[in-house]
Amino acid sequence: MRIIGGNRRGLKLAEVGEGDAAAHLRPTSDRVREAIFNLLINAHGNPVTGARVLDLFAGTGALGLEALSRGALQATFVDDGAKALALIRANIARMRAEGETRVIRQDARRLGPNAGAGYGLVFLDPPYGKGLGEAALAAVLAGGWLSPGAMVVWEEGAAPAVPEGFSVTDQRKYGDTVVTLLEATA
Repeated sequence: MRIIGGNRRGLKLAEVGEGDAAAHLRPTSDRVREAIFNLLINAHGNPVTGARVLDLFAGTGALGLEALSRGALQATFVDDGAKALALIRANIARMRAEGETRVIRQDARRLGPNAGAGYGLVFLDPPYGKGLGEAALAAVLAGGWLSPGAMVVWEEGAAPAVPEGFSVTDQRKYGDTVVTLLEATA
């Protein structure tokens, strides 16, 4: 796994490793990540440059770090798994992005109120097929985590049911991954 574009292109990220089935880590492949960023930058007005990014179910942090490499100003990573948090911190250190990042150990479905500015770009990559994405989106809406018109990039195994407060702007299938782009309307 590596950063595929921007000013840190080619940076090798920490290996996920094997032997920890309980961690449920399923990193976004380089191919799908590249497709997501091409879609965002070329077809959706580039919501990446200058963005505050919220990476939910962050896993390795690759999506948020890719956004930083491509011009995002700040990224906040949310995960509650010990292995994921260790990988996120290792990848932040490899990228030397400590000053542009924040790591929150929290279940993304229970974020509570946001004390700071809203986020304009959200990556949502929950374990597939468990309804966790819907619950996380409800939490970010209720907690005031989103800027008006925020873009959400949701990876799931099938097309998700779009929660109230969001509209679909695009949807693409890449192998066994369905990427749905949502805009916050609430």
